[in-house]
Amino acid sequence: MYLKTLHLKQFRNYHDQQVEFSAPKTILVGDNAQGKSNLLEAVELLATLRSHRALRDRELVLEGEPIGQITATLERNASPVDLTLTLRSNGRRTVSLNGETLRRQLDFLGVMNAVQFSSLDLELVRGSPGERRNWLDTLLTQLEPVYAYILQQYNTVLRQRNALLKQQRLRLDLPVQSSIQPSTDSTSDAPRPDLTQLAIWDAQLAAIGARVIRRRARVLERLAPIAQSWHQAISNSTEQLEIHYAPNVTMEADDPTVIQSAFLEKLQRRAVAEQHQGATLVGPHRDEVEFLINQTPARQYGSQGQQRTLVLALKLAELKLIETVIGEPPLLLLDDVLAELDLNRQNKLLETIQDHFQTLITTTHLGSFDAQWLKSSQILKVKAGYIQNEQN
Repeated sequence: MYLKTLHLKQFRNYHDQQVEFSAPKTILVGDNAQGKSNLLEAVELLATLRSHRALRDRELVLEGEPIGQITATLERNASPVDLTLTLRSNGRRTVSLNGETLRRQLDFLGVMNAVQFSSLDLELVRGSPGERRNWLDTLLTQLEPVYAYILQQYNTVLRQRNALLKQQRLRLDLPVQSSIQPSTDSTSDAPRPDLTQLAIWDAQLAAIGARVIRRRARVLERLAPIAQSWHQAISNSTEQLEIHYAPNVTMEADDPTVIQSAFLEKLQRRAVAEQHQGATLVGPHRDEVEFLINQTPARQYGSQGQQRTLVLALKLAELKLIETVIGEPPLLLLDDVLAELDLNRQNKLLETIQDHFQTLITTTHLGSFDAQWLKSSQILKVKAGYIQNEQN
């Protein structure tokens, strides 16, 4: 696939900017806070409908404006595809494909595929489990767009169940909090949890949660050997990478019935703790992905160099896996990442890219690139939300 044009209108710090991509590699050069990362973020949004830099759409719309828009023309399977994402400061976003507004955003996913790699990705290794879950979910959404719907269903049930648990906790706390009426010896009048309603949410959470767990396990099973191969190549076979999925619910077999049964059993075991905390303590929202280098946890004990090698291996594995599944190389978005890598890792990354993956790279200077790379790249100067072509 090849991104031909990108039009940003009232998006981040861009008022109205059209970009035409004329080479397999595009280098966006400029000082910090000029809009380089914003452009990559726009491409990421078209590919995943997610931003790793913003939680709300109003953060993405130019300040003072009600609507922002990202439009792109993508060449896929030798055919042009028009993509539009409309963002609103106060309201729901909408998406359209080839000029037709889509009722379901799910139908927009999977049209464009991209792998984002930035200095923030070191949090994949040293950050919280949530960082690793988000990374895994974003990858899965591109490989199986229906997963976005499954995950949305799970999060909806989780919110409803948490609301019920919180409500029950507040009701159970009322007699303790009240100092006006003395307590009686009988406990028959004390509020009790609504076990019937909770059981309904338990069943739904286990059923949908099992689908999330199975898909996460399967994608890691496919990704791990590719990442291990890259890791060995980058480390010159001096280090061995292991990737383990550690689901919160024990997965003894890739069988939905078995997983649901284990899920419900654990919910029963944790029932008292959940009532006290007013929150769901069981399920894939508490999963972990473990990275080991030479059998040592990379998060706690990996050096910064080892962590960078690990993240680079993961990103290269993502590229390969997406290409294998969808049949076309995805776009690669490199956000000021070359400065974070030593010469060996830079060379490995640049060798892999060649002209095989269309690549958008941000940098503050061109010193990291050799003459041949610069000659074969489109160079765009970014300044205060304006982009202009630079002569090679």
